[in-house]
Amino acid sequence: MAGDEWVSIRLGAVCTKIGSGATPRGGSEVYLDNGPYALIRSQNVYNNGFHHDGLAFIGEKHAAKLENVEVLKDDVLLNITGDSVARACQVDPGIVPARVNQHVAIIRPDPKKLDPRFLRYFLVSPEMQAKLLSWAGSGGTRNALTKGMIESFHVLAPTDVSEQRAIARILGTLDDKIELNRRMNETLEAMAGAIFKSWFVDFDPVRAKAEGRDPGLPQPLADLFPARLVDSELGEIPEGWAVDTLAEHFDAVKGVSYKGSGLGNSGVPLHNLNSVYEGGGYKYEGIKCYTGDYSERHVVRPGDVIVANTEQGHDRLLIGYAAIVPEFFGDHGIASHHIYRLKPKPNSPLTAAFLCHLLNSPQMHDVVSGYANGTTVNMLPIDGVQKPQIVSPPGPLVAAFDSLASKAEQRREESVSESRTLAALRDTLLPKLISGELRIDAVERFIKESTI
Repeated sequence: MAGDEWVSIRLGAVCTKIGSGATPRGGSEVYLDNGPYALIRSQNVYNNGFHHDGLAFIGEKHAAKLENVEVLKDDVLLNITGDSVARACQVDPGIVPARVNQHVAIIRPDPKKLDPRFLRYFLVSPEMQAKLLSWAGSGGTRNALTKGMIESFHVLAPTDVSEQRAIARILGTLDDKIELNRRMNETLEAMAGAIFKSWFVDFDPVRAKAEGRDPGLPQPLADLFPARLVDSELGEIPEGWAVDTLAEHFDAVKGVSYKGSGLGNSGVPLHNLNSVYEGGGYKYEGIKCYTGDYSERHVVRPGDVIVANTEQGHDRLLIGYAAIVPEFFGDHGIASHHIYRLKPKPNSPLTAAFLCHLLNSPQMHDVVSGYANGTTVNMLPIDGVQKPQIVSPPGPLVAAFDSLASKAEQRREESVSESRTLAALRDTLLPKLISGELRIDAVERFIKESTI
């Protein structure tokens, strides 16, 4: 239990800034694709850290009107309205200068009195999250936390700020490793995507050889590329490559139409619409479990490609994008009816890794998603993953790419598994460290011996 050296600190008494922002006049119409100022919204604030997905940007004029809600390095962000209320994190220093909208509060403690990182972990601790959600739901029909509520928060913390920093450092070490794994995965995916685009979309090695330039590849690999482009119904393609349809290389099957009553905490892993990221790639957090009936044709196994076939609205942010089923959830799962499962045919030289990168390439996604139709809900018919024409490279070149892409995917799975272990350890230690139940030196020694 906490000793005499721990005290209850009223947040309003130790903060130099507590306040939320606003949406710029004009709303989303004034958002930019990039800089100079990030506009942080509730979808960027999660208990496990700052998320860049959906980050908006505004220009100098609109940022100036929100100057009083400027976000500084180390600021703690707290969602104060809606379904995401109570989620908290620290700002990613890489996006500063930034502003926040009206759904997010800035909390800026005086670092001489309360360490910002310690405060972040205190706010996301299970006990404090329960309190925040309770307070947010007590004022009416809409969940909300007011400035007065935030100012009244009492933080149990060591009086010695250096001890606060030590506790935050322990938890931060685990989070930093998780973040490092995430960034490494992004790099691996970007590298594989860049190679696919260079070889199979832009045909860079072929163009280099045709112009008498060195393609910059090891000789055995360079020899797999022809030295000229020829005309085809899809435009210029490398000599000797074929124009086929997806159906000539891959079988497509729609997943099971499941009943909500069959969903639960146990059963067969159900890969569903939330298992695919917008833009492609497998989303581990989206897995469900199912205990209902299904057929053998609904079964998916590690290495299978799944494709999202449903989307609310018509922005085509998700529909038509693909992911590879990981080994993490075992060798037997099923797909939901919002998913197509695609498998290479036995006589096809094309592989799952090739298909996944092909479907996620901007050019092919435009073609596939163009088959989608619907009013409120956009639906992708099975023709969308069977009829489109593709450029089919020779088997040895596909195999060379598959070797590179498969190694990247394997490393990604290993780092995801490691990050889940680290996250579980962090979640176990967090309430015990924040309450003073565990001693710092013992935890630091345990972490060093077991994970680092």
